[in-house]
Amino acid sequence: MVAAQNGHGGAYRRLLGEVSIWLTRYFQRRLPPGEVDDAVQETLLAIHRRRHTYDPHYPFGPWLAAIAKHKWVDQLRSLGRRPVEELPENLSIGDHEASVVSASVLASLLEELRPAQAQAILLVKVQGYTIEDASGETGLSPSAIKMNIHRGLARLTAFIEKTNDVE
Repeated sequence: MVAAQNGHGGAYRRLLGEVSIWLTRYFQRRLPPGEVDDAVQETLLAIHRRRHTYDPHYPFGPWLAAIAKHKWVDQLRSLGRRPVEELPENLSIGDHEASVVSASVLASLLEELRPAQAQAILLVKVQGYTIEDASGETGLSPSAIKMNIHRGLARLTAFIEKTNDVE
């Protein structure tokens, strides 16, 4: 800072670069992410405007921290003055009931199967794996995957047909 006060441009650029890094960390711990860059820029401007007030007989850190703290408080005040956008009364929210019920029903149906059958059906029919990928995932041969899917679906069909409360 002393070299910058004496007109050394390179020292001033280096000082602002190092201070910018410190300020970014300082404000990241204290402000919402969208406010950090503005606070850093405002503080750098304040340092530039007040650089003549720095006394080289005292440490630079506390002088910098005092300016940063004042800019932090200013930023918090400006956040408090910003208008809050109200959410509309008729805000539409997607209804997830059907997908939750479907997932629950599927899980209970798959419990009726042998584990290898349930896993094969989940991988190929639900998650979209190819027969070869499911084979690699489970360690079973492709024909065993196909057989487990076929037998599992047949077993599910039989189970559903004899259940009275199916919609």
